[in-house]
Formats: sequence, C-alpha cells, structure tokens
Amino acid sequence: MAESSSRTPGSTTRAVRAPLSLDAEEYLAYLSAERGRAASSIASYRRDLLAYEEFLGRHGTRLADATPEVVEEYLRVLEQAGKAPATRARALAAIRGLHGFAHAERSAPADPTPLVAAPRVPAGLPKPLTEEEVERLLAAVDGDGARARRDRAVLEVLYATGARISELVGLSLGDLDLEARLVRLFGKGAKERIVPIGSPAVASVQAWLAPGGRAALVAGRRQRRDDADAVFVSARGRRLDRQAAWTIVHGAALRAGLAAKVSPHVLRHSCATHLLDHGADIRVVQELLGHASITTTQVYTKVSQEHLHRAYRAAHPRALATRQPRPG
Repeated sequence: MAESSSRTPGSTTRAVRAPLSLDAEEYLAYLSAERGRAASSIASYRRDLLAYEEFLGRHGTRLADATPEVVEEYLRVLEQAGKAPATRARALAAIRGLHGFAHAERSAPADPTPLVAAPRVPAGLPKPLTEEEVERLLAAVDGDGARARRDRAVLEVLYATGARISELVGLSLGDLDLEARLVRLFGKGAKERIVPIGSPAVASVQAWLAPGGRAALVAGRRQRRDDADAVFVSARGRRLDRQAAWTIVHGAALRAGLAAKVSPHVLRHSCATHLLDHGADIRVVQELLGHASITTTQVYTKVSQEHLHRAYRAAHPRALATRQPRPG
C-alpha cells in the first residue's frame, strides 16, 4: 500500500503510512490467536508485511495480483538496500505466510511464493561460553540485596535450563517445583515443557524468594495479577520484561570481562553445548531446549565436535606431529 502526503496550513509535507490490508490484518490475527505466536513475532511480521504492501502500492499491484516476479523484485530491492540474508529470508517467510493465507482463506486466485527461491543464509554456529567463562559470569553478581539475589537467580536459571529470555520472564510462581527441582516453561507457540534444574539454580531461586529478596521489591506496592504471579520482578514490583532481563545478563558480562562474547542467547547456547560435551543424548537436549526440529539441535553437535577437535589437537602428543619416514 502506498504512502500518501498530507499538508495543513503552515506545515511541511509529511508521509502518512497506509494501514495494512484486511488480508494482512486477518493473517496476523490468525497467527496470534490460532498459532500462538508471541507479540514480538507478530510485531516483526507486521513490519515486514507493511514494507511489502507499500512496495506493491508504489508499483500499482494488488496483493491478489502479485506474481513470482514481483516478489523476487521486492527481495532484490531489499538486497540492494543492504539487508542481510537472514532479514530477507524472514521477510519472505512473512510474505509466503500472507499469500498462502490469502489463497486458502480469502479466495485469492493463486499463491505466487512457492516458485520464489529463499535467500541463502550462511550457516552460523552459535558461540557458547566455556565452562570457566560461565563460572565467571555467574560469580559476577556481588552482594545479598534483593536485586543481587534476583540477578543471580536470573543467570543461574538461564544457564541451568537453557531457557529463552522470553520464557524466563514469563515464569510464574506456579511454574516452579523447587522440591522436585523442576521448572515449567512456555516456549514458542505456547508449547509447554518441563525442565529440570540443578541445585545451584534451586538455591539461587530460593534465596530470591526468601525474605529480603522478591518480597522487598513488591512490599507495599499495588500489583496487577500478572505482576503478583511473576517469579522475577523489577525494582517497581512489575513483571520483569525481556529488555530488563537482557540488561541483567549484559551487566554481569561487563563485570566479568565477557561483554564481547555475550548475546541474549549465550547462556542457552552454552547450556546446550555443555550438555552435549558431557555426553547428553541429542534427543534429550532437543526436548530440554524446546526445539521443534532435531535439525536445530544438531547445530550444537557441530560446536561440540569442534571443541572435541580443539581439545585433541591441544592435548595429544602426535595430533600435529609430522610423520617422519623410517631410516633405511
């Protein structure tokens, strides 16, 4: 859909962004209500579809009239704008979903996207921390105040469970069974899984939930029900959000001298890699991390194998030795 210009007396011309089409709005509603996609995913799809429909509008093409060539041209425009392959692949996924929905549910004459090749996204391996680096990160939180207890528990639970940050901040008190050392997580598509946690993580959560911890941040505050049920809360007693949780991780990484190595998923990557390094079955790791496909988990086996080769080359006396011919 095209941008239009509006002018009021004494004002400058400004672009007014047209809304999404009805088909696109219904598709996003379907993803949210029936597929259980997270609000952040819906927001990303909305941005991608808005840019696509604006492109169609500038070219005078209706959504129902889009052809494979039109979609391919849009992907070329993104490439020329310097968009990364992963960004272009995500945009194509949103476009494919919209056209498929319009064809199946809105009587669009055809879906042009099956013939469109997806951008090649270079395979990147996750970069986990070493076990020693994880210990440094976990030890980077000092003190016994409420915030220190919370931050320590956040780090311990992320590493112990391999949870996504969104899953961590979504934890409610009823999701904890500390006596059985179990945590219930809700992953992508609201899929539920039960994950064990080790004794250090249990001890950190217990310290956070004990007097002087969580209660100190919520004392005397009027809380909404969702905030009152939250395991992790902010200094204002509100459920911790993803940005605040990431800030906690990043702050610990700065103090541990690991800021360059830490990303929002680094403890999840480290958990998976260390489990495999110590002999965990790949199917078990798949279940613990909530991967829908074993292919996703197999990425970590490559990381683990690289670690194995590095250790072998460093430790075996003949790993790098050049074989010398026998005399005579």
